[in-house]
Amino acid sequence: MPNLDDAVSYEKLDPAGMRARIAELPQQCAAAWRLAQELCLPAAYRRARQVVVAGMGGSAIGGALLNGLVADDCPAPLLSVRGYDLPAHVGADSLVVASSYSGNTEETLSVFDQAVDRGCMVLAMTTGGKLAERAEKLDLPVLRFAYRSAPRAALGYSFILLLGLLSHLGLLRDYSAAVDEAIAVLETWQQELAPKMPTKRNPAKQLALRLVDRLPVVYGAGFLGPVAQRWKGQFNENSKCWAFWEELPEIHHNAVLGYGMPDDVREEITVLMLRSPLDHPRVQARWEATEELLRQARVAQDTVWGRGESALAQMLSLIHCGDYTSLYLAVLNGVDPTAMAPIEQLKRRLAQM
Repeated sequence: MPNLDDAVSYEKLDPAGMRARIAELPQQCAAAWRLAQELCLPAAYRRARQVVVAGMGGSAIGGALLNGLVADDCPAPLLSVRGYDLPAHVGADSLVVASSYSGNTEETLSVFDQAVDRGCMVLAMTTGGKLAERAEKLDLPVLRFAYRSAPRAALGYSFILLLGLLSHLGLLRDYSAAVDEAIAVLETWQQELAPKMPTKRNPAKQLALRLVDRLPVVYGAGFLGPVAQRWKGQFNENSKCWAFWEELPEIHHNAVLGYGMPDDVREEITVLMLRSPLDHPRVQARWEATEELLRQARVAQDTVWGRGESALAQMLSLIHCGDYTSLYLAVLNGVDPTAMAPIEQLKRRLAQM
């Protein structure tokens, strides 16, 4: 098994530098916040009655995280679309943000075209590609950022750009203080999580070691539900392993009934509970009850707490821990965290159809 404290392991298995991209999350967040404040938009965009974020994979998670963070603050309903079609109710009073890191995601391009045809207020968020070309040809605003990485490693942009955009439009309060706090929390937390921190003092390395040859099932509640989804995606994409995610309190109406069977699966699962002191008081009680049920069913469990005072800091600190954990699990699995061969194969096959 590779040694997580040996720099050679990373040089061999992480040639594209995913570890460096993860370390840049605080800088990404700061740059994205500044960029969003500089954007010039048509005055009509401030009158949007709902906001739709269209994207896939690493470009979609930002919309889910935004919804988890601001659903209780934003007067306009927020909707994430992960697919080819806009819902029928999306029309001219809707702001549609087409988010595609490459600008060439076929599902997002389809939604973009439909939004234009319906007369929606449309904005492209991308590094370039066909999406930028189409938006510029139609004289639509483009929130363009320059950052070379796998789309999932540009989360600071896909999330914070959206937060800054809605704040800039007056659909949200000013999140400047929360962004500053979250960045400070990330910079401090990173000192404990980074590869240079030895395993005996590194919680992300320790967690990764406990997950070797296990099936991670990640739980989150409320605003941390989409953070659990992010962890699941990072295990899939970085660690190249199966993973699943679920939400409280929904699991108490179904999932808990399946803890005991089948025996072989139960013995291979680890439930990861992402918690925050900001969780609803009844959810706090449900966490305790969930731990008890898992113990009774003899299902392994781990708890990871968010850091910081604000919900944004709690979210980003847990994301940072999950990203590092997925990196270390990739090294332990002996795989390149950046490689995406099956997805590239799918794209080639679809292009032939």
